[in-house]
Amino acid sequence: MDLRSLFSHPIIQGPMAGGCNTPALVAAVSNAGALGALAGSLLAPEKLRHQVNDIRSLTDKPFLVNLFVQPLPHPTKEEVAHAVELLRPVWSSLGWPDLALPFRWCEDFGAQLDMLISLKPAAASFTFDILAPQQVQRLHAAGILVIGTATRVDEAVAWQAAGADAVIASGIESGGHRGTFIGDQRDATLGAVELLQAVVAAVRIPVISAGNIMTGADIRARLALGATAVQMGTAFLVTDESGIHPAYKHRLQHAGNAPTRLTRAFSGRYARGLENRFMQQMADVEDQVPPYPVQNALTGPIRFEAAKRGDSELMSLWCGTGVGRARRMSAARLVETLVMEMQQP
Repeated sequence: MDLRSLFSHPIIQGPMAGGCNTPALVAAVSNAGALGALAGSLLAPEKLRHQVNDIRSLTDKPFLVNLFVQPLPHPTKEEVAHAVELLRPVWSSLGWPDLALPFRWCEDFGAQLDMLISLKPAAASFTFDILAPQQVQRLHAAGILVIGTATRVDEAVAWQAAGADAVIASGIESGGHRGTFIGDQRDATLGAVELLQAVVAAVRIPVISAGNIMTGADIRARLALGATAVQMGTAFLVTDESGIHPAYKHRLQHAGNAPTRLTRAFSGRYARGLENRFMQQMADVEDQVPPYPVQNALTGPIRFEAAKRGDSELMSLWCGTGVGRARRMSAARLVETLVMEMQQP
């Protein structure tokens, strides 16, 4: 099995964690001939099993599951207290006397990986770090195609050495979290086109291009530069099946020329989204917040309350630089539209 066998059209729906992804979205994309992707990174193993079963009740086509490669963190009480204090201007503005601490910082990646292997999706993609070759071998033994994420050329080379079947070249324009795992996240600054060309020249495995891809013409241009497929997240965020909050979807649909930027204030890892009040309030201290997943867990109650109130100023509005070109329609219609545009001269 190779990457091209998983789809009729070289379009992969970006896995978008935090409720954006729904089994209905994943299945609709795969049923349309592209490759749907389930964001499993924030799901407990049993929840992951449940969502995969839901997808399989809606499609018999291939789909992939994405996980964050990360160890369980062990922050000190002092580190947590300092992070809570940095967030005080935000949580106190909600009228709270204090910030409730989470029961856990993140899901156990080892347990998630075991569950993923037992579920045997057609493919799995990974970000935030790299798998050990032995883990890649376990996935291959289960018949699962392995896709790594790279924001730098040396990361793509490392994924090839680990035995990955393909690699996503994620340019600086991409929405959501950066997948950098070699060097400082701030140094991974290559644009999607430049990164694609450099990665294609450096590896033998198929390369998937990600970042500022919104139309069929964009896809055609990336394929001409050597991409085997593209991964599109922001374009699918505003589809009918997307599970994001209505206020979030409204902001994306009316983004126009509103700026996106990278921030680590929400989660402790650089991620791109629409600028809002939360980003602005935390701008002076975001370099001090603890790394993902601790900061992500600490801001969870704030983001949950913002969703309850419909206040997009305190939500993480992840999206890429191409958000102004996003089009509201069903996921199947979007795939159909992209394919038609690809075929135009």
